[in-house]
Amino acid sequence: MQVTEIAADGLKREFKVTVAASEIESRVQSRLARLAKTVRMPGFRPGKAPLPLLKKQYGRSILGEILEEAVDEGSKKTIGDNQLRPALRPQIEVTSFDEGKDLEFALKLELLPDVPEVDLGALTLVRQVAEVPVDKVEQAIDGFAKSRQKFEPLAEPRPAQDGDQVAIDFEGRIDGELFEGGAAKDFPLRLGSKSMIPGFEEQIVGAMPGDVREVRVTFPADYGRAEMAGKDAVFTVTVKDIKAPVPIAIDDNWAQELGLEGLSELKDTFQKRFTDEYQGLSRTRMKRALLDQLADQYRFGVPQGMVDLEFEAIWKQLQDEMERTGSTLAEQGKSEDELKAEYRDIAERRVRLGLILSDIGTKNDVVVETEELQQAITREAMRYPGQERKVFEFFKGNQQALESLRAPLFEDKVCDFIFDRAQVTEQPVSVEDLMRDPDEDSEANASAAAVVGAAIEAETAEADATKPVA
Repeated sequence: MQVTEIAADGLKREFKVTVAASEIESRVQSRLARLAKTVRMPGFRPGKAPLPLLKKQYGRSILGEILEEAVDEGSKKTIGDNQLRPALRPQIEVTSFDEGKDLEFALKLELLPDVPEVDLGALTLVRQVAEVPVDKVEQAIDGFAKSRQKFEPLAEPRPAQDGDQVAIDFEGRIDGELFEGGAAKDFPLRLGSKSMIPGFEEQIVGAMPGDVREVRVTFPADYGRAEMAGKDAVFTVTVKDIKAPVPIAIDDNWAQELGLEGLSELKDTFQKRFTDEYQGLSRTRMKRALLDQLADQYRFGVPQGMVDLEFEAIWKQLQDEMERTGSTLAEQGKSEDELKAEYRDIAERRVRLGLILSDIGTKNDVVVETEELQQAITREAMRYPGQERKVFEFFKGNQQALESLRAPLFEDKVCDFIFDRAQVTEQPVSVEDLMRDPDEDSEANASAAAVVGAAIEAETAEADATKPVA
């Protein structure tokens, strides 16, 4: 076998591999000899069929197997002997072969780059710290209490008011036509809950049982069903019943009814929930700042094949989102070429960040433990009540899907490893400042996990087609 490097351009390499005809023929004859010991052919005793006859009947299929093996072995030998680190699966093209002649094939591949050593101790990060306001906990408990509100029939007839629960029948029309999901019977609605589209509930306030009202509303421009977004609608609403909320005393007795020791434990529970939420948000901010630093300070060539794959994934996600919302490229305010150039830059950034994080993790023995991966599968299964077994079976038999769970876990563990070694200072901030982030939707700050491994595509929940006014 002869290997010749014929091109080297940046991370791209191309080799010409030649396997001598004599070697191919020797392998074919050896395979035929082994076959002759077991094959049965009419007119011959087992193991006595002549090789020329065996070659005539089985030679072509055996030759195909030998050629496939030769290409595979030649590729592996080329990569191994030259100590290459392919970024993606190599491209192989048979350039010359005929029976009795040498086999020649081209091996094209892109290499993983040498990632610069990152000085973790030189990285400077800020961890924002926000205290949970007391009134935030009180408001949350009040909202929780309202969500468990009970209602009772009115002692005396009166008009509906905010806080009441009304039972209504309604029919909705757009341009005079009924639309799918725009009607319901005995629909329970708590006025003031803002569970309906803007303006709907306010027009029910003041109604008496038996009243029929014409409710005029406009669906939000970002409504989940594109064919209804921004459209004016008219609902014929019949108020059938009104119930008043039963007052709730938020005290120890009420908390004990919930299975807690008392109101203080309930407050501690909500306090912890908000603390965890703020810490998680703070960590997200710090992670994004880390990725920005790494992207700005460490620049190097990356395999364009990896960039192509990442760009295709981003572009498909954009197209899927436009199809879901009914938007167009023209609404983006930029040409298709300009958008593609932007998203290609984002794809290259993601690839570079993925390589940096992967290099840091590998050099420092950061691994995702089996137990951590199992917990991730369990969390994913919990998203599909009643189908947990199918989810577990899916990941059990799908290595690519399994890696898509491992990748973000690995990325997070690498980031935590970096946080422990970087210069991190704490900065007290208000909750409002912690929540405020002008770059929240920036594609450039997207996770690099998709490069470390295939990431699970986030599923966008569609609006409930049976309750379009909700």
